[in-house]
Amino acid sequence: MYITRVSGHRQATLAIQQALRQLDPGIEAPAINGFGYTYPLLEKIVNKAYMSVIKRTPKVWDYLYDNPSIVKSSQSIQNFLHKTSHAKIGKLFARHRPGAIVCTQAFPCGMVADYKREHKLDVKLIGVLTDFAPHSYWINEGVDCYIVPSEDVKERLVTKGVASELIRAYGIPLRAKFAARLDPKPIAEKMGLDPGVPTVLVMGGGQGLGPIKKIVESLARIRMYVQVIVLAGTNKKIVQSLRKFAARSDKKILITEFATNVDELMELATIIVTKPGGMTTAESLAKGLPMVIVNPIPGQEMRNTDFLIQKGIGIRVHEVNAVGEEIELLLNAPERLEAMSKAAYANAKPYASLDIARLILGMEETELTAGFPAEDAHV
Repeated sequence: MYITRVSGHRQATLAIQQALRQLDPGIEAPAINGFGYTYPLLEKIVNKAYMSVIKRTPKVWDYLYDNPSIVKSSQSIQNFLHKTSHAKIGKLFARHRPGAIVCTQAFPCGMVADYKREHKLDVKLIGVLTDFAPHSYWINEGVDCYIVPSEDVKERLVTKGVASELIRAYGIPLRAKFAARLDPKPIAEKMGLDPGVPTVLVMGGGQGLGPIKKIVESLARIRMYVQVIVLAGTNKKIVQSLRKFAARSDKKILITEFATNVDELMELATIIVTKPGGMTTAESLAKGLPMVIVNPIPGQEMRNTDFLIQKGIGIRVHEVNAVGEEIELLLNAPERLEAMSKAAYANAKPYASLDIARLILGMEETELTAGFPAEDAHV
């Protein structure tokens, strides 16, 4: 179960679903939008309010995010939503009769935990965190196991009161293709790019958030020749504006809304400029990509940023107009780029989906969660 159709939570759910079907082709593993199923109107209102807050008053979200007083004061609202969801949750479980329930977002995890306790449901409930910082809304009696991105996150969850034996640091679940190593040359040729030229991948997330156009304009001012690939998400206005700009630029700039080959684009890229959502971060780690972070959303993305900087994987650029300058400095420092790439591989867990699927199915655990060897770095 996840929330929001265009989200990392859904992508994580689909990755686990894919891994389950790989291990057991006959398995029933429906992916359910837990919020949309139980409260379809409220989901639209909350999503709209969330987007408005992070665009216009991000400091408000920073204050709200994992604030103990807010968590405590909102408990009665949570309880009400949990209790009033029981009828629909009960119908869903009666239809599918699950042996395990996996939630990649805290809200459906809380709903299911509450239903499980009240109805004394004998079912395994697994919470899968998709950011590098746990928040208190995940803490629910009745959760049998938490999957977290790293040992650091495990330790933080323990300080919040979760028993250590209930936590597995398997990583953020990715689709299998992100674990594969690819030859970037045919990818570049297929896209009309030069495999010998540094390539900067710019990602704005599924919603196309952030100052994407200003980032591209800054990259266009780099003195050395670079190629730029931009994934602008659902933001059609930005896509149209960027395409006009790209047509006038002396650099090769490819603009797209969505791509089904993000794994290929990351394999081709030398550096990624992005907002550090949990899924994008995990995918970048699996591909050994040095990360340049711009305008992280206060809350979860700021915590992800702290993780990336602490591990030597990424840098944060505070002034958007300076992105091009910082990229040029990195491209002119190959030893530093290589160290960042090795750090990314060292913290990657590209087989998390399979590890989670094995846990769900009760199979013997493996050592698949190890990152790629440092010598595999490709920059």
